[in-house]
Amino acid sequence: MKKTILLMCCAWLATSLGYAQTDKRLKGIDKELEEVLSATKAAGFAVAVVEGDKVLYSRGFGYRDYEKKIPTDANTLFAIGSSTKAFTAAVLGQLRDEEKLSFEDSPLKYIPEFKFYNNEMNNQIMLKDLMSHRTGLGRHDFAWYLFPSASKDSLLMRVKHHEPFAGVRKEWYYNNFMFLAQGVIAERITGKSWEENISERFFEPLEMTNSNLSIDGLKNSENAAFGYKLSKEETIEKVDYYDISGMSPAGSINSSANEMANWLKLWLNEGKFKGKKILSPAYISEAMSSQMIVSAGLPDEKHTDMHLSNYGYGWFISSYRGYYRVEHGGNIDGFSANVAFFPSDKIGIIVLANQDGSAVPWLVRNILSDRLLGVQKTNWTKEFADGQEKSKKALLEVKKNSTEGKIKNTKPSHILQEYTGKYAHPGYGAFRIELKNDSLFAVLPLQRLYLKHYHYDVFEPFEVAKQGVDTTESGGLKFNFVGNDAGEISTLKMKIEPTLPPIEFEHTPNTIKVEKEALEKYVGEYELAGTIIKAYIKNENVLYVFVPGQPEYELVPTEKHKFSFKVLEGFKVAFVEAADGAISEVLFIQPNGTFKATRKK
Repeated sequence: MKKTILLMCCAWLATSLGYAQTDKRLKGIDKELEEVLSATKAAGFAVAVVEGDKVLYSRGFGYRDYEKKIPTDANTLFAIGSSTKAFTAAVLGQLRDEEKLSFEDSPLKYIPEFKFYNNEMNNQIMLKDLMSHRTGLGRHDFAWYLFPSASKDSLLMRVKHHEPFAGVRKEWYYNNFMFLAQGVIAERITGKSWEENISERFFEPLEMTNSNLSIDGLKNSENAAFGYKLSKEETIEKVDYYDISGMSPAGSINSSANEMANWLKLWLNEGKFKGKKILSPAYISEAMSSQMIVSAGLPDEKHTDMHLSNYGYGWFISSYRGYYRVEHGGNIDGFSANVAFFPSDKIGIIVLANQDGSAVPWLVRNILSDRLLGVQKTNWTKEFADGQEKSKKALLEVKKNSTEGKIKNTKPSHILQEYTGKYAHPGYGAFRIELKNDSLFAVLPLQRLYLKHYHYDVFEPFEVAKQGVDTTESGGLKFNFVGNDAGEISTLKMKIEPTLPPIEFEHTPNTIKVEKEALEKYVGEYELAGTIIKAYIKNENVLYVFVPGQPEYELVPTEKHKFSFKVLEGFKVAFVEAADGAISEVLFIQPNGTFKATRKK
């Protein structure tokens, strides 16, 4: 019994410490990677290194649960985000090998109800364009991130309303919706969900038994990392899991460094895992070859041996120190990832971090690449720290010398009540703006935003978090309310797609319709401290009040018995109903207090 326990402990120790002891190239690597953890102030990360069909090294650093100080290990599950995309494209690769599709097919062949913005796109776009981000569409990420849906089909129908910024195959631009489309195409061909296709075609044959495809899978795992962000550059703060929901084919896989190592073994061994063919060599070769130019990819003065920037099918392609590199990152709330391999050298590296927008994946990848390829080492951690310091100084200088675009001493052209209501765009979704305690709030499916007046009819959104609202740091986004010829708020413009002019959301006022017969209940005279205030109807069905010595005021109905003054900010009235159903009083709610007037009989 004691011998069994001893053997188990030794096995655990080997897994915990990794395999660096057996490979001279990785001597002292633990210390170097600990320095990355410290420099980036990350909660934790896990790493695995593959050579051929063997794992050279795998280990966890830091914590999967930072608050409870539960360590990360190589079997800890992380959200891998967009590193999922190579899996989704590979399903189509298998279907092509099964002669069930061609990459030159139109996506409309498999999803007839799926349409693009114009006929040029409908007639020209083929599957290969979806797989290599060359449709001419911008990202339109807010269309799924702010307005999620569990229905893949309904999300896909939004694409018809997404305007392109370039012609088909003219420019490369990342688009998550196009990988959603690939997942749905596979569903239509196989009669199985994308989740079933990934599980059956990859997870099972690759022995990725703990990997899963949903937030529930992450939550229910016994060894899963929580997501974190670095708040104000110094505080490690937990963030909620983001449920990518129906956009799953673009980035919902949760996996570990050890199990992702099996995925890379597939790519390093011509599509085989443990001798069994899973992907064809033809697809492997095509997927990791250049299908579209991403950018010029020119070398800089500091790193002249790093260049090339192209894209295959769910993979980025570049030259790292003259070695051909294939990789893809992943970012989703609280998590960052990078999966990379050097096909000619049979080397693969997986880095998974539970830090939002983290530098950890590329730092660790580069540090390991230098060692494994036997090239001159760069102190990437120091270079990162120096770059951070320079960025801070540059930002301070910009702030010091910049002229704020805000125009002071302006105010909205309408009372706040008139900005409330529903705002909708067919390619994005709908949300509402409400007025509470004389402040405007945007209520989205997953977020509540406080709208702070910026200038004129422009407001800045700030997230309402559990700890309150922090208005010290602006994200740069503005809500620009626009009126029609009648002077009413008709649209809301937001610059949420960088490649296009502001996206316009149509406004439906948040008022209630009150018939003339119902308004007549309020008509009469009300006495307030000896002053007689009159309520009456004009223009068929509009209620007004008149206070002696003041102009008449139009009232806008907002709730039962409640109205806002159309031209006075913060002024409201609430009529009080007596037991017999008649109106007996009216409350004048003003910034300086609430005043009660009694109805005269």
